[in-house]
This record gives sequence, C-alpha cells and structure tokens, in this order.
Amino acid sequence: MSDIIQLLPDHVANQIAAGEVVQRPASVVKELLENAIDAESSQIQLIVKEAGKVLLQVIDNGKGMSLTDARLSFERHATSKIKSAEDLFAINTKGFRGEALASIAAVAHVEMRTKQSDSDVGTCIKIEGSQVVSQEPCVTSKGTFLSVKNLFYNIPARRNFLKSDAVEMRHIIDEFQRVALAHPQIGFQLTHNDSNLFNLPASNHRQRIVNILGAKTNERLVPVEEDTDVVKISGFVGKPDYARRTRGEQFFFVNNRFIKSPYLHHAIVSAFEGLLRDKAHPSYFLYLDVDPKTIDINIHPTKTEIKFEDEHTLYAMLKSVTKHSLGQFSIAPLLDFDRDAELDTPYSYKEKHVSIPKIDVDRNFNPFQQQSQVVTPQRAHVTQRSNASWEALYVNGKDDAETLKSQAIEFESEEVTGDLFEAETLEHQTTSFQIHRKYIISTIKSGLLVVNQHHAHTRVLYEELLKNITMSSAVSQQLLFPLELEFTTREMALITELKESLEHTGFVFENIEAEKITVSGIPTIINESEIHQLLQRLISDLDMEVPDHHFSRNDTLAKSMAKSMAVKSGTVMPIEAQQQLLNQLFACKEPTVTPDNHKVFVTLNGNDLDNKFI
Repeated sequence: MSDIIQLLPDHVANQIAAGEVVQRPASVVKELLENAIDAESSQIQLIVKEAGKVLLQVIDNGKGMSLTDARLSFERHATSKIKSAEDLFAINTKGFRGEALASIAAVAHVEMRTKQSDSDVGTCIKIEGSQVVSQEPCVTSKGTFLSVKNLFYNIPARRNFLKSDAVEMRHIIDEFQRVALAHPQIGFQLTHNDSNLFNLPASNHRQRIVNILGAKTNERLVPVEEDTDVVKISGFVGKPDYARRTRGEQFFFVNNRFIKSPYLHHAIVSAFEGLLRDKAHPSYFLYLDVDPKTIDINIHPTKTEIKFEDEHTLYAMLKSVTKHSLGQFSIAPLLDFDRDAELDTPYSYKEKHVSIPKIDVDRNFNPFQQQSQVVTPQRAHVTQRSNASWEALYVNGKDDAETLKSQAIEFESEEVTGDLFEAETLEHQTTSFQIHRKYIISTIKSGLLVVNQHHAHTRVLYEELLKNITMSSAVSQQLLFPLELEFTTREMALITELKESLEHTGFVFENIEAEKITVSGIPTIINESEIHQLLQRLISDLDMEVPDHHFSRNDTLAKSMAKSMAVKSGTVMPIEAQQQLLNQLFACKEPTVTPDNHKVFVTLNGNDLDNKFI
C-alpha cells in the first residue's frame, strides 16, 4: 500500500495559517499596527479604502528594517521578539508568532518600503500570493510603509464571506480604538476613503479616551488606582448614571494588550451591583500591569484571551478597587440612609459666631377675644365680612334643613344589589380593563382575551414603521428648538449610514458633523425627551445583530424603534387607549407575535376557567 501522508507546499501552508490570522480586514489592521508599535514608532498612520477590501496602508516612523530583515519578515515563524521557548513566558511585545506578514502576503498583494535611520537608501519588496515579485533599493523616509491591496484576491470564497463595507469598517474602527487606547503615548491617525476619521495626538490615558469617545466622556469617568505586589491597576470606570444598553465601552488591557475576559468582567459588574438600571452595562477602561511570567498569552491565535496564574486574586482586587473608587467619589450610596443632607453644616460657617436665636411673642394675644376689639380698620372690614358669611351659612343651612324635612328621604330604603360598579361604569368595564398596569383584559365570545400591552404596541408600531420606511410615507413633527446630540465617531458613522431610513420614519436632520447631529423633526409617535435614548438603543441593536443586507437593516431599524417607542409595562392606559390598541393590533398582518417572536396575547375559554375550579 502506497504512502498517503505528504508535506504541504509552503503557499498552501501559508493560506491555512492565514485562515487563523486573517479573518477580515480588521485582522490585518491589528497585526500591522502592533508591528508598528513594536518598531518603537511615535506616529502611526492608517489609510483605508473601501473598508480594507481594496487598500490597507500603515505608515510609521519606527526604526525600520535592514535588507535581510525585510526579506525574512515574510517567512513563516520568522520573528525578532523571541529566541527560545522560555521567552514565551516573558513577552512584553505584540507580535511574536511570526505568522502575520507571511499569512497576509499569502492572500493579498503586499508592498513594503522600509529604511533604518543609519541607512542611505531603503528596501522595497512586492509580494503577490506568497510569491516575491521584486526586491530592490528605493528612496523612502525612516520607518516602514506597508500596503496591502486586494485582500483575498486568490481565495474568492473567503472574499464572499466578507460583510458590507459599513460592517467591516466598524470592525476596523474597533481594532484601531483598542490599539490607540492601549498606547496613548503614540500619535494615531485613521483615514477612510480620503476622509479623516481620527487624529489622535500623543497624550495620557484620560485624554486619549476623551479624544476617541467625545468631550462629554470626561465628566463620566471615575479614576481607579491601586498598586500591589500582584498587580498594578489603573484606569477609569464610568458613572452608573451614564451606563448604556450596549457593551461597547468595556476595555481590559493587560500589559498594554487588549484582552477579553468574562471572568474579570463579572468582577466589575459585581462592584456596580445595585447602582445600574435594568439591562444597563457599566463602562470601564482598566489597565492591568502584571508579571509576564504569571500569564500565558499564547492560548489564542488572535492573542485576545489570556490565561492568568491566579485569577481569583485578580477578581477580588478588581471588585474591591472599583467599589472603593465609586465610594470615594460619592458615586455609591452612603450607609447612613436616614441622613438628611440639609442638616449638614456648610464649610463657610466654620468660623462663624454662634448666637442664640430670638423669638418674638405677642403676650397680649387672646384667641377668645372678639374680633371687633381689633382696632385696625382693615381687620374690622374683614371681621364684618366674616360675620356676614357665618350668618349666611346659618341661614342657608336652616333652609336646607327645611327642604330635607319636606322631601322625607329614607336612605335605608335604597335597593341593595350585587353590582360592584354603577351601571354607566359597568358598561365600560365589561369592554376592557387593565390589571397590574401590564395586561389588558377583554371579553370574547369563547371567554377572555389577555393582551400584553407592551408586546401589542410593539407589533403595531413595527408594522407601521416598516411600512413608512419602505413607502416613505411617515409624518414628521417639527421641533421649536432643534436638538443637538453628541455621539462617538463610530456611532456617527452608523447614524450617517442609516440617515435615509431614519428620515423615512419621520426624522429630519438639519446638520450632521463629526461628532454631533442636529435634529429638527421627529416622528409624531415619540416624545422629544426619548430621542437620544432611542438612537442609542438603535445603535446597540444594530451592533448586536450586525445586519448585512438592506432589507434586514430596515427590519432591524423598525424592530428597534418599535421596542423603544412602545408603551412600557407599568403605564396606566385609559379605556379609550385600551380599545384603540386592541383595534390596531387585530388590524395587523401578524397580531399573534412580536417582531422577536414573543406572544402578544393568550385566550382563556370556558373550559380553561372551569378547570380552575375543579
């Protein structure tokens, strides 16, 4: 029997490795930015065209590479970061696997120009699908210029799996922000389709967070600081009042490397226990410095997961440090819940002389003294009017008594019935009524109809909004004073993309800037105070579902807005509103379930009720 095991060619092995390292354009961005950081760059520029499908360029002013290093950098498992297996447990750099450039060059057209500071000329290498096309000297500035074009050009199947440009660009922005937040001492710049999205100067951690997420973020940050023999913790947590429904602003950095850790995330959530609204998530930007020997960062190809030697200690410390910071800055509630803040003595009273309060008492006042003895002419006039009123009241009362005697009403002779309501009220109550401020009960021929008011209104609004988006028939109400709302650059990109669909629902945008939008018109079925919350929920829903096609995006838009605008559980609904909601519900195409496939109503027939009394 012939042998069947054979060694794979290098180009095939590189493409297999690329499947782990290069999943989408954002993966290339992460690897190239980390290489630029390891090159000790102080300024890094990222240029993107068509969400990285056409072009990705990273330009840095680092130390560059020699002629030999430039060529070897594209070989598999070639790296300058480690030399032995023991070095894996003392890693302080980013890229150490030696697969990044080789994997990228296997699935794209790559051009690299690099020059060291002590060299007169640089080196230019062009590679297409792992094949070196050319390598020659060139004139270039100090540092490295690396261009990646036509990603997955030789693997059409992989290219077909890429999402829309908007989705892929959001992933690129995510990776860019993670790297930029971890290294505030480096200046970063991001350009997409000749539009400058970020221009971040070198700064400290707080300024970098504010530059990325917006100026209003500064007032929401609570500093966290602790230094122990096990770990040094620094960074910021967000105030509970500004917690969002999305988990976008949650960052852990271990030795300046972004990681994902559900275990440590739970520690932060536990520290916020009792301070957050329902379904709200805290924001945090925490930097952990630990001994590299106590962690293993080689357990995942993307290096976003880390194995800690003592996770339980880190968990306890993170929880206690976060609680301490919230309490120190008066974010957490005090233990003395009965304390009255009005009884606190102001600091300005510290040197003030204490004086005994004086009370003036009219010792001649007699409550039984007649009003006529008061000499004030104004008071005499009031007394005369008062006496006249009392006399009129006595006369009217006397007349009423005579009238009552003539009518001879017998109160005990009223007919006693078993009705809990009067006839007029009962006529309305038998139509529909509300219980627990959550369910609407209505009678039908076969028994009872129990409707969840929030689910029912969500279904009604969903079909109405979806119709408005597709047919552009929404009515808008103009605002007397336009609203100015601020969002992050990433959120603004999504809102700009949804601008046309939002206008079909009734929104009118007067102006859209880099981090601010001005709304001059809103849908007629929503309050002005709910606009910012609605747009925030829409952004989080789109992030979670990541719709790709235009139809599914409109569907997600209508679904998210319907859930935000629908009447909430706990809202008292008048009988007229109950009837209107029931009529609108059963006029829908699919009244039985919500857009998320939750039940809208249940029915109880006579047999169901009889079984309850067996």
